[in-house]
Amino acid sequence: MTGIQAPGDPERPHLLSTVRARLTLLGSAVVAAMLLISALALITVQRRLLLSGVDEALRQRVDNVQVLVDGSDRSQALAEEGDREDSFLQLLDPKGLVVSASQNVRGAPAATSAPPGTGDVLRTVTGVTISPHRFRVLARRVQTRSGPRIVVAGKNLDDFEGSIQILTVSLTILIPPIVILLAVLVWWVTGRALRPVEIIRAEVEAIGGSELDRRIQVPATNDEIARLTRTMNAMLDRLQHTTNQQRRFVADASHELRTPLTRLTSELELLLADPARQKGDFDNLLADALELQNLVDDLLFLARSQSGLPDARAQVVDLDDLVLSEASRLRAGGRLTVDTIAVGPARVIGVPNELVRVVRNLVANAERHARFTVSLRSQECDGRSLLVISDDGPGIRPEHRAAVFERFTRLDDARSRDAGGAGLGLAIVNDIVTRHGGMVSVTTAPAGGAEFTVSLPRVE
Repeated sequence: MTGIQAPGDPERPHLLSTVRARLTLLGSAVVAAMLLISALALITVQRRLLLSGVDEALRQRVDNVQVLVDGSDRSQALAEEGDREDSFLQLLDPKGLVVSASQNVRGAPAATSAPPGTGDVLRTVTGVTISPHRFRVLARRVQTRSGPRIVVAGKNLDDFEGSIQILTVSLTILIPPIVILLAVLVWWVTGRALRPVEIIRAEVEAIGGSELDRRIQVPATNDEIARLTRTMNAMLDRLQHTTNQQRRFVADASHELRTPLTRLTSELELLLADPARQKGDFDNLLADALELQNLVDDLLFLARSQSGLPDARAQVVDLDDLVLSEASRLRAGGRLTVDTIAVGPARVIGVPNELVRVVRNLVANAERHARFTVSLRSQECDGRSLLVISDDGPGIRPEHRAAVFERFTRLDDARSRDAGGAGLGLAIVNDIVTRHGGMVSVTTAPAGGAEFTVSLPRVE
């Protein structure tokens, strides 16, 4: 159940820290506040309605008394009605002195002062001699044969206050059980709603590093839980793919490093056995060390190139300058003809050292496989800067063109390592170009060899 720690968990979470408990508390608090507000509103409305009924009854009684009162101020007109403690009548002179009163308040002072105007005045008073409870009184000026008089009618509020008290007590008793019942219901509903999440959590927790092929069963419903499950499975797919890539990378790197290290070890053992060996042996050691250094540099570059393009080092770079510089280096070798007639302006935003590496790796690849000629071309077209490097070598068959950009890929297994390299050059090219927002592809060159095309965003 949600909110209860699994047996294998290192820590047991506090109950109030669970989503289930927070939802229950929040839902209960909201409902309790709404019920309290509703109860207060109901009591207020009921109070006003009952008090309005009392006031209307007082007006009706004063209307009846006003008809009966005449100039002689006869007391018979002020006879009490019903319970002696429930109501009373008084007739006052303009000074507020009692002229006549019902039997139950004979001799008592005026229950209220004289109204200032001619309209009805309603007040709630205490201290009426017939009852310790509060009374609602209405005072009205009337004109009689004996002159102006003030009719005062009073109504005991005992029943009114008793009704309000009963309503208040009833609501006070009912609201807490309702809130508790709702809290239990919310706790149960959220538990059922979150149970699939806990199942997913337990399944993901049970997946070990050697079981990344396991997946979570997707519910048949197309709700949030099903979408969460699909997202978790997609994350596991990416994690498995990344882990497999890392394992393959480590295995390939170990394999590639073993050969130069073995050669270095063998050469050193021979030198130790025969210190009088010739300088050429030291040249071989240096060549093996440089090969090993280059291989380690390439591996470190690929291992560190996981983030995007670092803006702090990016600047405007002229691809045509880089191409012409590599063409000069290639011509210095004297083995190949280098065609640079189609080299035109092509400017991009990027890290200069990395773009130099792109051009150098592609030129080195063309040099390695060309028979007679390497062609270099650069231009700007449709908002892109293009770099095209082709050769007249054997080319790359279509089914192998995607694989050449993977790490440690060498299509010609029969060739030597010196001729073929470690298979990291084109992988580094693809990595750098991708991080610069571009793409690299390979097709068949007009001369029959391989033609690599790099497309990068042009500088506006």
